[in-house]
Amino acid sequence: MPCESHFPNFPITKLLNYQILYVAYPLLTVSEESAGGAEQMLWTLDREVSGLGVATTVAASAGSRVSGELFSTGAPCIQPDDFERRNREHQEKVIEFVRTRARQGRPFDLLHDQSGSFWPRAAEVDAPVLATLHLPRHFYPAHSFEHVPANVGFNCVSASQARDFADLKSMLGVIPNGILLERFLTNGVLRSDVPKNGLLWLGRICEEKGTHLALDIASRAGLNITIAGQVYPFTYHQQYFEKEIAPRLRKMPNATFIASPSAQQKCRLLKEARAVLITSMVNETSSLVAMEAAASGTAVIAFRQGALPEIVQNGTTGFLVDGVDDAVQALNKVEQIKPAVCIEHAKENFSSKTMSQRYARLYGQLRQSQPQTEILTA
Repeated sequence: MPCESHFPNFPITKLLNYQILYVAYPLLTVSEESAGGAEQMLWTLDREVSGLGVATTVAASAGSRVSGELFSTGAPCIQPDDFERRNREHQEKVIEFVRTRARQGRPFDLLHDQSGSFWPRAAEVDAPVLATLHLPRHFYPAHSFEHVPANVGFNCVSASQARDFADLKSMLGVIPNGILLERFLTNGVLRSDVPKNGLLWLGRICEEKGTHLALDIASRAGLNITIAGQVYPFTYHQQYFEKEIAPRLRKMPNATFIASPSAQQKCRLLKEARAVLITSMVNETSSLVAMEAAASGTAVIAFRQGALPEIVQNGTTGFLVDGVDDAVQALNKVEQIKPAVCIEHAKENFSSKTMSQRYARLYGQLRQSQPQTEILTA
């Protein structure tokens, strides 16, 4: 259900004169090494859209590394539980930046909010705002959707997520996430003959992602496992790591922890793993890790949550399971998953170029449609 199904085709070349501002999640930096899915998706989309020749700017924390211009809104959080202050600082600077550009005669044609929290203030800027919803609905404050500014349109990143937002009149549709397939190339091709060993869990380390369950699965199966990811500066995330992850790592000689792996490390780990475990305890709206595993020719063992059945082809690119016991059993069937089939599936379904082309068409329609309320009821 791509968003462009709501609109006639829009020539992407018309975007070449556009000025687009991406609004990032303010907590940490945006780069190729980002752990959060929203930050990774923004980094990839900015790379693709700017590569089309469109003028893009990313409003993000200082130190971010993006393809377009960077507008720094302040230092990323270092102290725990500093998000509310940082988010206010971030939003105020974005609003002032947009107004300053307009006064200078260089207004933005569109704002694409990937922060999850800027769009309620969209009435304070004179431009269409597209807000991509990356989270399950219950993660957002309920009042966020009660008085949506007239210049805001939403999109979801999966069909399962969109069902929970079906009542929003300003919902434009679904554009699935994509990944930069080139990152997984070896000498210009996606290789399927890489030797594989052990398990991998990759991502943001917190309770909702079920990192501890991945360690339990590896322990039960008697297999090596690598936990590679980042603990965000929230007290409850750090407490979770100290209570549930650190003790398991100490007890498991076959477990390795890699903090904040580089992009190169992540690619290597994904290619060399026998299987990637995705043990989320909430309804995932997407899974870049599952997409990257497929592009690496690596099987995925994923809990049957949210959008994961849309990404993992059960029995073809991995197995969907219903808990730890089921996951342990599924590991006995991993050899049934053919790396070449996984790679071909990724090439056909997870390309960031396809994602960016869909967004580019939507950008054009958002900017051209007047008044904005006509967009929201389309």
